[in-house]
Amino acid sequence: MAAIKTIGILTSGGDAPGMNAAIRAVTRTAIYNKFSVKGIKRGYYGLVYNEIEDFTSRSVSNIIQQGGTILKTARCKEFATPEGRKTAYDNMRAAGIDALVVIGGDGSLTGARIFAEEYDIPIVGLPGTIDNDLGGTDSTIGYDTALNTIVDAVDKIRDTATSHERLFFVEVMGHMAGDLALNGALASGAEAAIIPEMETQIDQLADLVNRGFRKSKNSAIVLVAENPSTGGAMGLAERIKKEFPQYDARVTILGHLQRGGSPTAADRILASRMGAAAITALGDGQRNVMIGVKNGELVYVPFSKATCHAHRVDYADIDLVKILSI
Repeated sequence: MAAIKTIGILTSGGDAPGMNAAIRAVTRTAIYNKFSVKGIKRGYYGLVYNEIEDFTSRSVSNIIQQGGTILKTARCKEFATPEGRKTAYDNMRAAGIDALVVIGGDGSLTGARIFAEEYDIPIVGLPGTIDNDLGGTDSTIGYDTALNTIVDAVDKIRDTATSHERLFFVEVMGHMAGDLALNGALASGAEAAIIPEMETQIDQLADLVNRGFRKSKNSAIVLVAENPSTGGAMGLAERIKKEFPQYDARVTILGHLQRGGSPTAADRILASRMGAAAITALGDGQRNVMIGVKNGELVYVPFSKATCHAHRVDYADIDLVKILSI
């Protein structure tokens, strides 16, 4: 891999707290190891439209505590086409970039895999997504911060739920994964979590009501993962009105609030370790892999495994939510 002289870095897909910490770690570790660094603005869009600039150590000063991404992020339908990827490759080569570090989620790493296969480019990915839905890693950059944001919001919502004796459905992000809803429920003492992983097995709303959650409590909070299979918070509230009209249900959708804010110490540390490991991986001749973490140790995860949607929740935790909500 001695041929690698310049490394490009980009962030793609939804922003996640800790992306800036990862950018900082990649940049400074690369410079420490005598590589040049190019920052690519707006993800794959920046590759297609040649938004590439030199990065120095100063470029990443005072950003470890900032949410979002200084490199910006954007969708790019052009990159989904062979013609767009050819333009991206030409721009990359013209800028002297020999390898890429891509920070993003499932869609971003899928794009990286295709790009790497088509043009034999060394690419290392970092799992930057609050959803925690990538395979081969116990946690993703941004997940811990989003989880803490959810817990803080639910703690506040509980004051109103208790005062008005209401059932609150709180919708959180997660796409195909229920980690934010399930662990948010555990950490906030919510009465239930409705997640996509369980929807094909039981009617989660009916199970909640049939457990008689109102026998010992005058209010309840249910965390719901946003996903068509769960019906979302609005869909569940409509069901309550029709099927269980005796309950006064309300909905709170946290939305993009979960993506913002200064990253927690855990996310800053994870992003820093992963960012440094990405440069080590490239130096060791690794390609087409994501840096993951398993049992506290950093591991190399092939893109195909990272994006296979194999990540699953701990079913024991689902039972624990029920036990602790009596």
